[in-house]
Amino acid sequence: MTFDIGMPMVPEVALFVLAVLVLLIGLVKQGDPGRVIGWVTLVGLLGTLGLTFVVREGASLFSGSLVNDSLAIFSKKLFVGSAALSVLGSLTLGQSAFNRRAAEYHFVLLTSVLGMLVLASARELILLFVSFELMSIPLYVLTGFVKRQDVASEAALKFFLVGTASSAVIIYGMSFVFGVTGTTELAAIPAALAAGDPLMMLGMTLLLAGLGFKIAAFPFHMWAPDAYEAASTPFVAWLAVAPKAAGFIAIIRLYVAGVGAATLVWMPVVAAVAGMTIVAGNLMAIPQHNIKRLLAYSGIAHIGYMLIGLAALTATGVATVLFYLVAYLFGNMGAFFVVEVVARSEQSDDIDAYRGLAQRSPLLALAMLVFLLSLGGIPFVAGFWAKLYVFLAAINQGMYGLVFLGAILTVVALYYY
Repeated sequence: MTFDIGMPMVPEVALFVLAVLVLLIGLVKQGDPGRVIGWVTLVGLLGTLGLTFVVREGASLFSGSLVNDSLAIFSKKLFVGSAALSVLGSLTLGQSAFNRRAAEYHFVLLTSVLGMLVLASARELILLFVSFELMSIPLYVLTGFVKRQDVASEAALKFFLVGTASSAVIIYGMSFVFGVTGTTELAAIPAALAAGDPLMMLGMTLLLAGLGFKIAAFPFHMWAPDAYEAASTPFVAWLAVAPKAAGFIAIIRLYVAGVGAATLVWMPVVAAVAGMTIVAGNLMAIPQHNIKRLLAYSGIAHIGYMLIGLAALTATGVATVLFYLVAYLFGNMGAFFVVEVVARSEQSDDIDAYRGLAQRSPLLALAMLVFLLSLGGIPFVAGFWAKLYVFLAAINQGMYGLVFLGAILTVVALYYY
């Protein structure tokens, strides 16, 4: 079944209506509307997810500035599906303050998801930047939403300052791209790159640095551990996956899709960032005593592995990154949900709280084991195949040193997992 109305924004419109509905329910319902609003949001997200399966591929709006291609549709399924899992996890949050402000929480969350959906289809620089901001600004709010002493506010402020700096770098880079090409259309980038204009290279380099902040790649990762530790765990489970996936989609649009031979210029840059990110993420995870900070550095390391696939700058490499994102989604979100259950039981996020978990709750311990095995890349869970395909894509491009480094650090990661 497909829509014949020629409109690629059906999921976006549905999500916008859902956000307004959630806000209205919060205004009219008395008491603590948290559970009702949570269920309404979950059902609405599942309905939106269904729309992403039936919307017509290839439809466009605004003279091609918004296009619903296969990459956009895949990304929207990932964004909406992960948001639904996060909302499902937040249904169990029992804080009275959260229940009273549930309408705000879910409205802001849906607004961020809406930005991701627009970003997935954006083929124009200004639309890309605006959608990035629509996605990012709600994340700063949600990081400090559950106030716990000064930790949440401090983490949200750090996240905001770093995010604002990255946005400034991105828009500055876009100004150089516009100055060289005379247009904001992404279709003009390949020809300008092929011409080798130094201002164009400067602009694209600044863009890559700004996007590095969004995906928490080294050395732009400093916001992630504090944000993960301070925010509510169901939100963090989603924060660790969806915004980073959005950053990768933007990188694919700008540096791989349709760029042709000019992509080879970025291969050593992306490979170097990938190597540094893998080393930094895995080594910084080892001394952590807080499980959420450990998973934050683990997530940074996984960004490095995904960058290995992206460094191949081939269709196969992009496909492996998308598969990695799906495998990482389930492994990472599952691990964070176990963290939430243990934290409520033990009143602690410290790793010491997991001692004796197999005796207290065998099923919970087994679930955590499976999720960590997947994150660690142990055969034959999903994470193993994701890492294997990423390494194969890099090997096909002759990046043996990078693959060897990744394999060694995978063994290191097994220690803290």
